[in-house]
Amino acid sequence: MQFDQVSVGKKANVFFDGKCVSHTVTLPNGVRKSVGVVLPSTLRFDLSTREVMEVVDGTAFVSINGAPEQEFKAGQSWEVEKGGYFIIRAEQAVHYVCHFE
Repeated sequence: MQFDQVSVGKKANVFFDGKCVSHTVTLPNGVRKSVGVVLPSTLRFDLSTREVMEVVDGTAFVSINGAPEQEFKAGQSWEVEKGGYFIIRAEQAVHYVCHFE
């Protein structure tokens, strides 16, 4: 439930008028991730890199590249290739880790 020995960006990444807020963390090996929360809303993310989204707490309802919506709970994840998109619907706060690949 934690990353050890990381660098954390001091300034938050704020998207969609504050409906999604994250912080970038960099692991000792240089791998970059973001840790954040999506507040109740429906948001579309267009990706410039491959991403794996891991749900830490809450339930996310996600449509990937226009596919039917699926439910993801804590401990589950989804992935989207570079150039793809996903739409996330959060009825309550969804805490996540984004793994950039």
